[in-house]
Amino acid sequence: MAGSGTGTGHKLTPAQKAKAASDAKQTIARNKKALHDYFIEDRFEAGLSLSGTEVKALRDSRASLTDAWVDIDRGEAWLMDMNIPVYASGSWTNHVPKRKRKLLLHKSEIDELAGGADRKGYTIVPLELYFVRGYVKVEIALARGKQEWDKRETIRRREADREAERAMSVAHKRARSGRL
Repeated sequence: MAGSGTGTGHKLTPAQKAKAASDAKQTIARNKKALHDYFIEDRFEAGLSLSGTEVKALRDSRASLTDAWVDIDRGEAWLMDMNIPVYASGSWTNHVPKRKRKLLLHKSEIDELAGGADRKGYTIVPLELYFVRGYVKVEIALARGKQEWDKRETIRRREADREAERAMSVAHKRARSGRL
């Protein structure tokens, strides 16, 4: 059965394809440094309160999460130091590139994040910024900092995995060429 996997057995119409494409997650920016510097414990998806020119700049895929972090102040979560460059076609209504931006989370999620961040060695970091159904979302995580030796161990493990993958690829190529 060809189709969308909905069990109807019908092909997708152009409108259904367009809806599926618009509902798909469109990544704007990733924080690769966070995955290197922290052990990720819990992940949360949060909405983001933005101005119009900020959204237009994000549609051009212009943002940086590298130095960003999350602060919880008086029961509200704030994304600090995320850089959204000014919108080139903006006028006097343009935004400030590194202003603090409010995260839209449920109270229970904010309480869980605040409780986790109070523990020694834990922080809240943004991992990814993306569009879902036209809304800007940010994936944040409760994370525990890595020691220097942890980082070296992660790099060593990644390189060993790459080497094993290369060896498997070479073996598969030799096996295929032997059959032909």
